[in-house]
Amino acid sequence: MYNIKVKDILEATQGKLLGGDIETVIGDVCINSREIKENDLFVPIIGENVDAHRFINDALKVGAATLTSNPDEEVKTDKAYILVEDTIKALQSIGIMCRKRLDIPIIGVTGSVGKTTTREMIKTALSGTMNVYETEKNFNSQIGVPIVLSRIDEDKEIAVLEMGMSEPGQMENLSRIVQPDICVVTVIGVAHIEFLKTKENIRKEKLAITSHMNKDGVLFINGDDEMLLEIKNQIGVKTFCYGTNDACEYKAENIRVVGYNTVYDYVHEDKKITVTLNSMGKHNVLNSLAGMAIADYLGKDLEATANTFKSFSGMRLKFIDVPGKYTIIDDTYNASPDSMKASINVLSDMEVKGRRIAVLGDMKELGENSEQYHREIGEYVASKADMVVTVGELAKYIADSAKIINTNISCYSFDDIGEATLFLLNELKADDVVLLKASNSMKFNTIVEHINL
Repeated sequence: MYNIKVKDILEATQGKLLGGDIETVIGDVCINSREIKENDLFVPIIGENVDAHRFINDALKVGAATLTSNPDEEVKTDKAYILVEDTIKALQSIGIMCRKRLDIPIIGVTGSVGKTTTREMIKTALSGTMNVYETEKNFNSQIGVPIVLSRIDEDKEIAVLEMGMSEPGQMENLSRIVQPDICVVTVIGVAHIEFLKTKENIRKEKLAITSHMNKDGVLFINGDDEMLLEIKNQIGVKTFCYGTNDACEYKAENIRVVGYNTVYDYVHEDKKITVTLNSMGKHNVLNSLAGMAIADYLGKDLEATANTFKSFSGMRLKFIDVPGKYTIIDDTYNASPDSMKASINVLSDMEVKGRRIAVLGDMKELGENSEQYHREIGEYVASKADMVVTVGELAKYIADSAKIINTNISCYSFDDIGEATLFLLNELKADDVVLLKASNSMKFNTIVEHINL
C-alpha cells in the first residue's frame, strides 16, 4: 500500500475525525474484523444480515483505525475514528484516491463467463516479462475493487483487475473507480439475466467498463462471441478482437489436444507462436489468447509469454485420476449455460477408453426462461456424452431433452446429491471419465469428495 495517512482518508472521504492522530500511517484497508491488524483501517459494511459497526470496538482494541456512519458516543479511543455519511461510498472514494496515485497501466476484465480465469491468464502471460498485481480472492465487486486498488504496491509495473456486476449501473461505477487503460470483455452470456432481463442489457452493462477508460485506452473483445463481434465498430473506443475466426486481429489456429494439454498456434500479422496450455477446452484457449494479445499489444516477448502457460495452475476445472478406477473432471465451482457447455466440450474432447459421463445439476439465477436454458443444455450434451446424470428439479429438463435428441443415451435423474452419489459409486467403472458441473448451491463438491476414493 502506498504511504497513506489518516489525513488522506479524511480528504478522500470528506470525513470528520472523532478521535486519533491525522498523521497515523494506514497499513491496510480491511472489511473483516477478524483479519484486522494494528494500524489497518476497518471499514464496517452494513449488509443484509449483519451491520459490521458492531465490530468497531474489536478493531479499535487491536489498534486499528476505523470508519463509522453510526458513531457510538461511548467509544473512547486514541485511534483514528472517522465519521462518514456512507461507509461503502467512503471506501470507493478511498479506492479512487489510491487509483490516482498509481502511475501504472491497469487492465480491467469482465464478462458473463470466464473473467476470473481470463484475469489469471492475463496475469500469467504478463508475468513472463513484468511485475504484475492481480485481483485477490474474489474481490471484484463494488466493495472488493476499491480494496484491491488500495493494495497495489509501488513496485508493480501493471495490474490486472477483475470487475463484476449483477445490477444496472454497477459496471459504470467500477469503471469510474478503476479508470482502466485496457479493458477485456470475455463473453456475453445469461448470468444475472434474472435481474437484467435480456442479453442486450447484459452486453450494455458489461461494455460500461469502458465508460471511464483512459482516453487513449484500448478494448479487447472475444471475437467468437457474436453479440460482441456484431457491435465491434459501434462501441466508440479503439477495439481489437481475439478469437478463432477471420474477423479477429489476434487469432488461435490449429487447436489440438495433447493429453491433458491444449496446444494452438498464436497468430497476429506476421507472428506465429506455438502455445502449450496446461488445461483443456476451447474456452481456455480464448482465455489465454486474451493474455497473448495484450502481451503482444504491449510489445512483450511472445516466446516468454507463451512459455508461462505451460505451468499455469489457476484453473477451477481440475482433473482427478482415481488410481485404478476412473477420471473425475471437477468443475463444481459454479455454472451458467455457457460455462456448462464449455465443460461438456472438455469431456467430449478427451480421449477415453470407457464412457463419458456428465453429472449436471441445477443452474440458478436464470429467471423466467430457466427451463429453456436447461433444455438447451440437454440438447447440447446429447451427442457429447454416453450417460447423463442430473440432480435437482431444473436439471431434470436436461435429461428429458437429451433423451429426446438421442434415444440411445442413458439418462438418470435424482432429487438430491446423496442419491446421485450412491448411484455413481455403484455405476462408475474403470476408464470412465465423469464430469461434475452445477451451481455452487447444489454442493457438487460433496459428490466429488465421496467418489474420489
